[in-house]
Amino acid sequence: MTATRSDLCFVVTKLSQYLSMPSDRHMIVAKHALRYLKATIQQKLTFRKSVDNLSLSSFCDSDWGNSEDQKSITGYCFTLSREGPLISWKSKKQQSVALSSCEAEYMAISSATQEGKFLLALINDMNIDLHVHDFTLNCDNQGAIALSKNPVHHQRSKHIDIRYHFVRDEISNGHMKVQYVPSKENLADVFTKPVSKVKMQKFKTLLMGD
Repeated sequence: MTATRSDLCFVVTKLSQYLSMPSDRHMIVAKHALRYLKATIQQKLTFRKSVDNLSLSSFCDSDWGNSEDQKSITGYCFTLSREGPLISWKSKKQQSVALSSCEAEYMAISSATQEGKFLLALINDMNIDLHVHDFTLNCDNQGAIALSKNPVHHQRSKHIDIRYHFVRDEISNGHMKVQYVPSKENLADVFTKPVSKVKMQKFKTLLMGD
């Protein structure tokens, strides 16, 4: 899940929250995950030479309060080419309760921005002539995108922890761009909630590059 099987990221993250006291329904989910793993045992990350210039891009998403403690799940992933595969991904429960779906998505944008800054620094440290100086972040929440670009709806957003607002500085400094992507095209959806077999097949190439 952490190195080669990004498609298992959400279910493993979810089940890991109940390791100390699993119930029967968690065991059923675990058995489903094992059956899926057995059926896709040959699936793996496949890297190929890209015909286009490499560019760092990301998808981020969040559910809203679907866990037992009402904390949302952040999901994000990064690629260096349009054909995939992923080079970084994460599914993680947020540290605080979000008061709206916009706030939950904004927290997801913040987490993805931190990872993007790390990957940019890593690429530059490798001294490879990739000409990657910024990255594009795709999000499916218009409110969160507006909040990240401008201090809009001040009365509704002033309670949000200041650590999340550094996203605005990164955008204004030209280190990243945030753009809208429809939910059905948002790859990070598979890191925040269970998805259908059809959707998993649709994103298989981007997930694994195969």
